[in-house]
Amino acid sequence: MMNINLITVGKLKESYLREAALEYSKRLSGYCKLSITELAESRLFENPSEKEIQNALSNESKIIDEYINKGSAYNIAMCIEGKQLSSSEFSQKIDDIGISGKSTINFIIGSSYGISKSIKNKSDLKLSMSKMTFPHQLARVILLEQIYRAFQISSGGKYHK
Repeated sequence: MMNINLITVGKLKESYLREAALEYSKRLSGYCKLSITELAESRLFENPSEKEIQNALSNESKIIDEYINKGSAYNIAMCIEGKQLSSSEFSQKIDDIGISGKSTINFIIGSSYGISKSIKNKSDLKLSMSKMTFPHQLARVILLEQIYRAFQISSGGKYHK
């Protein structure tokens, strides 16, 4: 069974987002072993400078590093400049990762300021959900839904249709 790890910066604050994430987590339990790790977001004052943002991203990357460097996982950085895949292509990508011998996929969702360049450079794939910008908390729910959809596609399930 595939291990799927969501490594996220920040917590889901809104109850409706937590409920949606929980629902997809339950649905995924039949397809994979899902783990969601919420890391502390660096505190920034309102209107931070570019240097303050980069320092925060650097600090967050040190913590993210501890999770992505374990074992031989396939690391996917979720970032707007990443590659866009259709749901079917995403499903095929997950299948291909499993066939290649990787049993763990780490999806990395950064803070509202994104992910540091160092983490992006260490990732096997940079993936974008859309050219549109989403709140990073909503991105988690969207990603969980797409992972569930990918497993449904792969298994010939009716959810995707």
